[in-house]
Amino acid sequence: MAASAQIATLLGSRGRLQLDDVLAALVVDGYVAAEEAKRVRMGARGGRSTVELHPLVLIANAKLDNAREHGRPLSLEALTEWVARHAGLPYRKIDPMKINVAAVTQVVSHGYAQRHRILPIDVAPGEATFATSEPFDDAWAVDLAHMLRRDVHRVVASPIDINRYLLEFYSVQRSIQLAQDANAQDPASAILNFEQLVELGKAGEVGADDRHVVHIVDWLLQYAFEQRASDIHLEPRRETGQIRFRIDGIMHKVFELPSPVMTAVTARIKILSRMDVAEKRRPQDGRIKTRSASGREVELRVSNMPTAFGEKVVMRIFDPDLVVKDFAQLGFSPDEAIHWRAMVERPHGIVLVTGPTGSGKTTTLYSTLKHLATPEINVCTVEDPIEMVAPEFNQMQVHAAIDLDFAAGVRTLLRQDPDIIMVGEIRDLETAQMAVQASLTGHLVLSTLHTNDAPSAVTRLLDLGVPHYLIQSTLTGVVAQRLVRTLCPHCKEPAAQDPREWHVLTHGWSIPLPETVYEPAGCLECRNTGFLGRTGIYEMMMLSPSLRGLISATLDLGGFGQAALAEGLRPLRISAATQVARGLTTVQEILSVLPPVEGFDDTPTLAITATGQP
Repeated sequence: MAASAQIATLLGSRGRLQLDDVLAALVVDGYVAAEEAKRVRMGARGGRSTVELHPLVLIANAKLDNAREHGRPLSLEALTEWVARHAGLPYRKIDPMKINVAAVTQVVSHGYAQRHRILPIDVAPGEATFATSEPFDDAWAVDLAHMLRRDVHRVVASPIDINRYLLEFYSVQRSIQLAQDANAQDPASAILNFEQLVELGKAGEVGADDRHVVHIVDWLLQYAFEQRASDIHLEPRRETGQIRFRIDGIMHKVFELPSPVMTAVTARIKILSRMDVAEKRRPQDGRIKTRSASGREVELRVSNMPTAFGEKVVMRIFDPDLVVKDFAQLGFSPDEAIHWRAMVERPHGIVLVTGPTGSGKTTTLYSTLKHLATPEINVCTVEDPIEMVAPEFNQMQVHAAIDLDFAAGVRTLLRQDPDIIMVGEIRDLETAQMAVQASLTGHLVLSTLHTNDAPSAVTRLLDLGVPHYLIQSTLTGVVAQRLVRTLCPHCKEPAAQDPREWHVLTHGWSIPLPETVYEPAGCLECRNTGFLGRTGIYEMMMLSPSLRGLISATLDLGGFGQAALAEGLRPLRISAATQVARGLTTVQEILSVLPPVEGFDDTPTLAITATGQP
């Protein structure tokens, strides 16, 4: 206690944190050697522009070894947490998605917040919470409590986060207010021409009334890239529109905009994606190509539709670093990667990827095509729409208005001397027949279907009207897949095992319960969700001669599925069980994604777990 009091006295001796005081306290607390502290002190005195930098930032930039906790460097977050502990205040990692920006920016002015280096992060009746990087400077809190007539709570946060979000929160809110005051005039008025690549923050010559809306849209896109969002939803409502991001498959509400501003933002996005701004009654599609903060080119597919309160916009984000992966990153086990290569590296045949919307079929196909597209191979695709423009492929967009559908597209591609053809989706008999024709003439065809499992793809082709003998001749294999959230590697914890849940997951298969399973905990890296990213689970069915012989016009799906299992087909559940055993995900996450086993209800498992009764 005496040592802790001494450290607190050192840190708070001059109100705001000073470099010499912080270094002395770190030495006393055993985190930094005296020689290292002296080196940092001398380097700071000899450097330039260090007066502006917060002492914790200067020390973090020195990348000092942690003398007390080897393996955990003295990062800015670790230093901030250390200061908070000795100040007796809670430490908070600022998550902008959990802050009501419109509300908190009304509590104090930007100038006041900047002067005292504080950031309002929560407001409620009778109280307000502020983040500070100067926990021993509390004079402002007393004054503010009197002015606001509220209890003022303080938490300690990283100085870099505070500076960044001070600028972002107030500047975005100011743009919203100014755009609203200007009645959100049409932002298209001064934009007559633009490049396909939209440089965020470099909108060129725009009118005075437009720059606020431009700023809001730029911030929105950069914010989505930073948060790893796969989709941005702009949803108009009667009074205020809401913005939501889909992250790892889960929707998160992130912001609200006044209706006039939402209308202006929607118009700006329609301009960037080459939609008809004047047309507000019918759905439209478009694309935006831009750059992330790190310089990567990112494509966004934009879909617009009229609703009761205005136009709803959804932007699907295609980040090349996330969409195109190697086979290991897709979630293939070593055996699954071998099977998949065996299917797609053949000179001809049809390979189908099945699963519901959002199950990762596009990522699997693009990653595979990137692997196959060598200078010696001509890869052609016909898609609706083109998901992501790739220079290695020749991509064609379906246009129903001019009768360019999938079937017509494949017919055209057959005259383009292709080696590999990717058909976005087999929806009808004509498309299926053209895919079969392409395969029979010596091409490899990749496509997608919407079925729940791999064996069902054969019956779907039969239902479309494809003759069974052509399916026998051309179909190489089918892969059914799903996406499941993966546990955050930074915070996952061993969990108590429930054999009954494992039985539901592996129903019909004698797979022993793994020695250790994990559960989500929540940390700064995963935004306290316990999950970080997603991985695929796969069901791979290669058609052997015996399976081909079972395909007939009156195919019995149950018998065909059993034969496939006998041939070595591993159902989705078993692939998922493997991921659980590897510590990548949880049984509960798997059961929320996979369809129930026919004749075996999964729902009692939840009751069993809760009551402990079999």
